[in-house]
Amino acid sequence: MSTAIPRQESAMSTAVRPIPFHRLLRVETRKLFDTRSGKVLTTILIVLSLAVVVVRGVVAGPQFELLSGTAGIVFGTLLPVLAILTMTGEWSHRTALTTFALEPRRVRVLAAKCVPPLVATVAACVLALLVAAPVTAAVAAVQGVRPVWTVELLPQLGSIAAMVLTTAMGLALGLLLLNAPAAIVIFLSSTMVWSFVKVMLGSTGETLAQWLDLATACRPLITGDMTGLDVARLAAATLVWVVIPLVVGALRVSRKDIS
Repeated sequence: MSTAIPRQESAMSTAVRPIPFHRLLRVETRKLFDTRSGKVLTTILIVLSLAVVVVRGVVAGPQFELLSGTAGIVFGTLLPVLAILTMTGEWSHRTALTTFALEPRRVRVLAAKCVPPLVATVAACVLALLVAAPVTAAVAAVQGVRPVWTVELLPQLGSIAAMVLTTAMGLALGLLLLNAPAAIVIFLSSTMVWSFVKVMLGSTGETLAQWLDLATACRPLITGDMTGLDVARLAAATLVWVVIPLVVGALRVSRKDIS
């Protein structure tokens, strides 16, 4: 009798042992690439980036830094869309009830969803360099010219940081709206909207964009000539498009009734 009780308590403690965070990360990483939309977007990313880099290399010549930046443009557009689909997938596929029943601490699930797209963004930046290198060499050999391998470290690091912030913006919009089409439309149309604001409001619109448009605020980061004022502008734009939507979205999901 004395040995049965400890065994029963041990079994109960094992049954309620919380899911480790690394397991959540592994599951969310699989969700990122195992879904049909994830596979399609990943294929499009690789094929389109290679095609765009080849075309740009033929037109502009074998310039390694230029070609790697061209691949980055493709990744910077489609990776945030993949991040949006990752954050909204539980609701569009109606699997939120199962997910949050297995892990009731919803904030941990949301945190696990944020990590894989951000890591994938950094990996995509490395992939852009790997794609640009052989294309630069091949174009130089075909055209019979000397390739340009010069790379400035600070702009490269700034470009990676800008892409990570852009992907974080996609995550924030997806978490805030929990609706993939709406979040994708807002993300893709934001550049056009801010261009319209600049045209309509002139210098006032340009000032607003510098403080509130994440793409505009990231330009000094990409060029590698950030000043103290540029840092403040980037912080303000990040607060508006990343921090506030993430916090509001997390509060909404943590209190949302799931049926």
